[in-house]
Amino acid sequence: MSRRVCASLLHRAARCTLTLSHSTSPLQYSHFVGAPRYRPPPAVRWNYSSWGPCRSDQWGLTGEESGSWSQSKRLRSTRQDVDFMLSSVQINGFLRSNEQSVSVSEFDGRGLCAVRKFESNQLAANTPNEDRRTAATCLQSKGMLFGVFDGHGGWACAQAVSERLLLYAAVAMMSKQRLEELEKCMEHGGAVPPILQWYKHHADFNYRECASLYIDHLRVFWQELLDSEEHGEGMSPPDALEWSFKRLDADISLEAQVPLCNDLMKSTAIQVAFSGCTACVAHISTDRIHVANSGDSRAVLGVLEEDGSWSALPLSLDHNTQNQAEVERIKAQHPPSERNTVVTDDRLLGVLMPLRGFGDVRFKWSLELQQSILASLESGVDLDSLNLYQYTPPNYLTPPYLDVAPEVTHHKLRPQDRFLILGTDGLWDELGNEEAVRLVGEHLSGIHLQAPVSPSERQMKLGQMHKLLLKRQTRASPSLDTNAATHLIRHALGTGEYGELSQERLATMLTLPEDLARMYRDDITATVVYLNSDLARPLHS
Repeated sequence: MSRRVCASLLHRAARCTLTLSHSTSPLQYSHFVGAPRYRPPPAVRWNYSSWGPCRSDQWGLTGEESGSWSQSKRLRSTRQDVDFMLSSVQINGFLRSNEQSVSVSEFDGRGLCAVRKFESNQLAANTPNEDRRTAATCLQSKGMLFGVFDGHGGWACAQAVSERLLLYAAVAMMSKQRLEELEKCMEHGGAVPPILQWYKHHADFNYRECASLYIDHLRVFWQELLDSEEHGEGMSPPDALEWSFKRLDADISLEAQVPLCNDLMKSTAIQVAFSGCTACVAHISTDRIHVANSGDSRAVLGVLEEDGSWSALPLSLDHNTQNQAEVERIKAQHPPSERNTVVTDDRLLGVLMPLRGFGDVRFKWSLELQQSILASLESGVDLDSLNLYQYTPPNYLTPPYLDVAPEVTHHKLRPQDRFLILGTDGLWDELGNEEAVRLVGEHLSGIHLQAPVSPSERQMKLGQMHKLLLKRQTRASPSLDTNAATHLIRHALGTGEYGELSQERLATMLTLPEDLARMYRDDITATVVYLNSDLARPLHS
């Protein structure tokens, strides 16, 4: 991005904000025009400052965790002078503050592990970040679980789902014998064996006020599994993933409707249910990957071809209006008279971009139920403080319009399968599948393949040849990051007009004031899981 373009961008954005500042505050404006995934009504007042999260230790069913939550310090205003030029040290500080890198033991006591290590990172556009990520090893069954979650209408739903979904999936895969042992420990107040070993970033936090509620509903889930005669050795990974998505969403809906022990717990349950999130979760066993996706986050496998090049194999499909089969699926669930109103302006009912997801009960409950629940809160709870409002999507005639049912895919691991990328849509808005896989693959191997100059390229004019040379030079440049997820985010935001990595463009994107950042980019979460390809090689005598 040239200096002229950067200056023009700031000038237009600042002028736009000043024009609107007579009628609405910058915070209101940014959440109205700067939240393309979820389009609230014009009269909505968005207020996050009075509903801040607090960090707590993990409750008894989890592994280790450390750290505390801290809100982003990148708080600016368009009414202040903004310096777009950052030094390389400052840029690296922005990009690397949420890095995570974890090496995994090849043998964990229960079997060989197909995961060698994983690297993850996040970069916020919203304040606070509405994305979440999670990773854990199953201690009472086999395999590892990874997830990315993209919140909208606030971060509450993504936070709750990131804490709970992997536990539901792990419980569903446990054998009846292990579930019985777990229930006995709960009944007699004994030490509860951990279900998952979590891999937490030091800035992660949990809902302390809802820990007991979450445990109780997880326990009800495993009690129902114990009552089932068919459970036996536990569900298969694809069944466990599908059931966990559906059951958790049902619990989120139920928790918002039933009486709870205190106002804080009730307020949290309401906020979780009325906000929403997408989810993309991968279970990796010794020889297979299963991916469950609901929404427009994505899982892409990086494959090393025989000639040394890299190719991308998508393991999920986006659930948005770019997926015509998904649009037709939703239209078929409603009367023909609604065919032209169910999806308008590339959004569900003209409001919501992802066509599947957790929470978002405004697109699932009847109007009577919504009004009843919100009315029951009005006497004791400030709806503004919970980011709630009385609003009905247009043409809301035959709910539900949204469901969480995931699309589950499986892939048998091969020697050429080297890594898996999980990313929220903020990453895929900026990078295609093939480009993301190439970036990680070349980062992994340190080899940058260049295709021979084609006959048509030999006929290029001087300007076109200069552009081609810049692209080739960029591909041959050494990586600035040891973390592959950071490498992806740097290129997603910093790639210039000719494919070169532009520090000026990157600095501009990182220093946009908070009331403008969401207009130009989304929250980005990326997790790169490196696979042990040796396990997929055939054994020779």
